[in-house]
Amino acid sequence: MNASRVATVMRTDLKQLIGAKDFWVPMVFLGSLFFLFIPTVLLLSITAVGDIDAVGQISQALEVLPQAAQDQIQGDTDAGRASYALAVYLFAPIAVVVPLTISTAVGAATIVGERERGTGEFLAHSPADVKEIYLGKLIASLLPGYATTIVGFGLYSLIVNLIVGPEVGGWFFPTGQWWILMLWVVPPFLALTLSIVLRLSARVKSTAAAQQASGLVSLPLIMIAYSQSTGALFGAGRATVVIGALAWAFAGLGLWRGMRAVSRARLLGVADGI
Repeated sequence: MNASRVATVMRTDLKQLIGAKDFWVPMVFLGSLFFLFIPTVLLLSITAVGDIDAVGQISQALEVLPQAAQDQIQGDTDAGRASYALAVYLFAPIAVVVPLTISTAVGAATIVGERERGTGEFLAHSPADVKEIYLGKLIASLLPGYATTIVGFGLYSLIVNLIVGPEVGGWFFPTGQWWILMLWVVPPFLALTLSIVLRLSARVKSTAAAQQASGLVSLPLIMIAYSQSTGALFGAGRATVVIGALAWAFAGLGLWRGMRAVSRARLLGVADGI
């Protein structure tokens, strides 16, 4: 496999995405909404404004958390404990939904889009092997979602430490559970989802069909990834590490099988079923 040709395919796709305002403007809005706007409003309403009703409701909700999670909650006041719990335990969906949503949207159009734009023939007759084309497109689909998550996660960490830190005695975020979530749990679920989405993109006749099918496939994976990420934050510990390892194994298998789904005939649109 030639790394230079893989990089060429990846760069070409990423340049097209950067030039498409209708893609990256909603992506920036989605990331800003989940990582900045919603956390800032909720955390400020508890710590700075002192919303008593909200603090009372969250304090009641904390009682249903596992005892291990309750023991880890920091803060000497109700507002401090409530804001800590929100920041550490209840915003897990942002780390799962954002990368999976963005990467799925990109991956669904990446192969069938070549046929619709009339560039599939050029790509099929290029010197790049189909495995190199698949890998280049996979990386180009994965990077926007994961990069948005990493940047958003950094900004989210800054917001949490600035708003909640003074309530609990200093900067505390990211916690160890969040590092496991971001580096061990989210990436394999992202790769596994994309392995299925790219296969669908190679087999369907239109981008609309690929996006609809991808939505049905990715939704259960989002729910599974969310449940595992929640377990990681609640201190599942070793089980989370094992589940992350299994997710990496399934992702590797999915990517290997997905690589076989891409062929020059599918890029040209002359394969059976297209």
